[in-house]
Amino acid sequence: DDKPRPIEAHIQSVVCPFSALLTMMKTAACLLALVGSAAAFAPAQQGRVNTAVAAFEDELGAQAPLGFWDPLGMLEGADQAEFDRLRKVEIKHGRVSMLAVVGYLTTASGYRFDDYPADVPAGLGAWKALASTPDGVNVLGQMAVFFALAELINRSVPWGDSEPRFPGDHTNGIHHFGWDDKPESWQLNKRAIELNQGRAAQMGILGLIIHEQMGVSILPGNIIPGQ
Repeated sequence: DDKPRPIEAHIQSVVCPFSALLTMMKTAACLLALVGSAAAFAPAQQGRVNTAVAAFEDELGAQAPLGFWDPLGMLEGADQAEFDRLRKVEIKHGRVSMLAVVGYLTTASGYRFDDYPADVPAGLGAWKALASTPDGVNVLGQMAVFFALAELINRSVPWGDSEPRFPGDHTNGIHHFGWDDKPESWQLNKRAIELNQGRAAQMGILGLIIHEQMGVSILPGNIIPGQ
């Protein structure tokens, strides 16, 4: 019988994605090594990197332990407007990732809202499960509406008379919650904390997703969402 037994099928389902991941990681490592080798023989490139460091090394976010860190050279030749655009992108990704980590861990722990479909697993398997039932499609529709509203609200509106005070400020002049009453040092500290937590969350949700696909648990109790 050439058909794999259940245990063999399970092993293949874990090993195959893992092997593909290792292949991708090796390819990425080789590409990075080639880029690093080329950069080692390019003095002019190094000069441009130093220019970027000199221009932005004192910006918020250039903090311990890495300081100013731009391994891909995205700020080479960039002006302040481009830096602010990239900073807004970073903040947005960080905020989304913080919500993603909280949601991932909450559902992985077994918590569900009342009347939530009991057969919907945690983790990435939830998308497929929701799309397979009418109630699930309704939930996905509600999520899409929420995402659209959040995207519209969390940006500066052209018809408002309030200018963003810094990249990531989407309050549009309302709901400051006493922010303006705090000293500048306190505000900078809070913004730096958000940046660090957002960066950690981006790495965190990426790690959770990769380990779920590998079938390797990094959660208490050896929980693997969706399994």
